Amino acid sequence: MSGASTVSAVSAVSTVSAVKPTVPLRGLIAALLLLLLLAAAAPARAHATSEAYLSLSARAGSATVVARLDIALRDLDEALALDADGNGEITWGELRAAHAAIAAYAGARVQLAADGHACAASVAGEQQVVEHGSGMFAVLPLAFECAAPPRELALDYRLFADSNPLHRGLLKLDNAAATTRSAVLDPTATQPQRFTLAQTEGWRTFATYVGQGVWHIWIGIDHILFLVALLLPAVLWRREGHWLAAASFTAVFWDVLKVVTGFTLAHSITLTLATLGWVTLPSRAVESVIAASVVLAAANNLWPLVGGRRWLVAFGFGLVHGFGFAGALAELGLPQGALALALFGFNVGVELGQLAIVVLFLPLAFALRGTRLYRGAVFIGGSAAIVAVASLWFAERAFGVQLTGWFG
Repeated sequence: MSGASTVSAVSAVSTVSAVKPTVPLRGLIAALLLLLLLAAAAPARAHATSEAYLSLSARAGSATVVARLDIALRDLDEALALDADGNGEITWGELRAAHAAIAAYAGARVQLAADGHACAASVAGEQQVVEHGSGMFAVLPLAFECAAPPRELALDYRLFADSNPLHRGLLKLDNAAATTRSAVLDPTATQPQRFTLAQTEGWRTFATYVGQGVWHIWIGIDHILFLVALLLPAVLWRREGHWLAAASFTAVFWDVLKVVTGFTLAHSITLTLATLGWVTLPSRAVESVIAASVVLAAANNLWPLVGGRRWLVAFGFGLVHGFGFAGALAELGLPQGALALALFGFNVGVELGQLAIVVLFLPLAFALRGTRLYRGAVFIGGSAAIVAVASLWFAERAFGVQLTGWFG
């Protein structure tokens, strides 16, 4: 919003008390109490997002579906206690000792059927360890023996369904029609996911990744808090060092739309560049900068430096946020056509997920913008709470320290 439009809009504001830029002691105390309550109510060890990588290859005329399953060691350790001596490190010896347990655990939770008949799974090679962007993974080579060359596959994926509902499997399927497709596997799904091998399913891939884009925003608490930090001042315009209640919902809406769209455009740019392998950054550095962006966005509400151009902040830091999901997509190794469709669908989902948050937040915030509750507890206290939480994230991600069992 330009400076001229800001002044003209503020002049139409009804007489309201202004919010001073300083943080009141009561606001800080309320924010700290909120953090303590959240920490006390949270489980000792909260679920974190995780991915596994599953590739299936079904060749024409063959009744055998060759598979490779890459599972994060940290997820396996949580489920099977791989770290036998409890020293915080998983050695090759500990991993080899748990090979049979890992195969049994995965075999019971990743099952395949062809044309309505179950395929028999077996380990088809030596266990290996590889590194993906998010850490070290155990590689389990598998073979599914089916009764006949399959025309349709039904994949029942329930890996970590009982321990981490946020887990997702990323599937790459090479089929008899010499095409490659991708899918995101939800272990909590009630029905197996089906694939017709003689057909390509472009729109199904698109729809899958739209849903995952929405899901990525909704479970990405750091993305949500960054967005909320930018939305909190949207219904308050600043004039002469004070925050005043905005007069026009239409002006507020367009300002918010610029913020959300700026974030999505930036997110899309770096997501695409990273997934195509054109830009690569260390995941630890990316996650640390994402946490720092949340701190700075919320701190700007308490000690304003950036005024009405919050969309520039959203765009700038959105470039970093775009790397958050890129590693998982890049690991699929999809051909350009399928990858482009998945990227487009995912970015559409990100925008829809953000707009859903805006639809819930903005009308209520606009209705309360002139009250002490909003201007004191929600705006000041909420911004202070976000600064505190994101500062913990930054310390944990940048320096590798475990400060809490919930916020990290």
